[in-house]
Amino acid sequence: MHDQLKDDSSIFGAIYKFKPPASHNNLSTDGCPCYVIAFRGTIIEPIKSIKLKSLIQDLKLDFDIIRNILHLNSRFEIAMQAVNKMVDTVGSSNVWLAGHSLGSAMALLAGKTMAKTGVFLESFLFNPPFPSALIEGIKHEKVKHGIRIVSNTSTALLALAMKKKSGDPYLALAEWAPCLFVNPADHICSGYVGYFKHKKKMVGFGVLGDTERLATQHSLRGLCKSAISGKESEDLEPMHRIPSANLTVNSTLSRDCIQAHGIHQWWSPYLQLESILYKYN
Repeated sequence: MHDQLKDDSSIFGAIYKFKPPASHNNLSTDGCPCYVIAFRGTIIEPIKSIKLKSLIQDLKLDFDIIRNILHLNSRFEIAMQAVNKMVDTVGSSNVWLAGHSLGSAMALLAGKTMAKTGVFLESFLFNPPFPSALIEGIKHEKVKHGIRIVSNTSTALLALAMKKKSGDPYLALAEWAPCLFVNPADHICSGYVGYFKHKKKMVGFGVLGDTERLATQHSLRGLCKSAISGKESEDLEPMHRIPSANLTVNSTLSRDCIQAHGIHQWWSPYLQLESILYKYN
């Protein structure tokens, strides 16, 4: 471990430096990262065993994810300082990002922020939160597809009405394809499955263009708040919506939602996995 990442409540991440095992001198290290910046998820243990302040801060961050204002939290500011420092010191090709649950949201936002400046970091995000995942609970595929079309169209039309323009940062972001690891039985992250399936289907229909781009860049709630208040909303851009990703879906049977959301599932050598690269053109 190279360094710890702390805020005023707890250790929320760490920077790891790659050190080849002494007994494997001939082991190829091609493709290995020099440094990995990893962020932990929400601590879900008995309250007696953790600091109450840490638990409260974690829950606040979870709520910030839902409200699309994680970028305003002091913990994320500390995380971005660490990411920028490592990239400036060792170069972007030598830094990977990783995280689970809340930590994957931190890593996703950090990677997304860097990608908008043209810096693409390899990122591995396990069970990343998708606030709109409840749509996946609907059994009828046509109904789910219809809801997404209505939602995206409404968002795009409102953005146009308010003269919110798409800019080059989104096109740069399209080149960044983080690796997402999700479980369809996990209601916290399962929304990514339907989200990218919908994008692929819209490409097949030949209608994925400015409407989809505007919808991905803006939050319907944020636009409504801006329209009502007359001020720029702090949650205009949905943090979880990204144009490209390498999506790995674990369809292995899970005992319950807790197991489906846990980090331990990804350590098993016996998994039913399907990986699909969704690349925004």
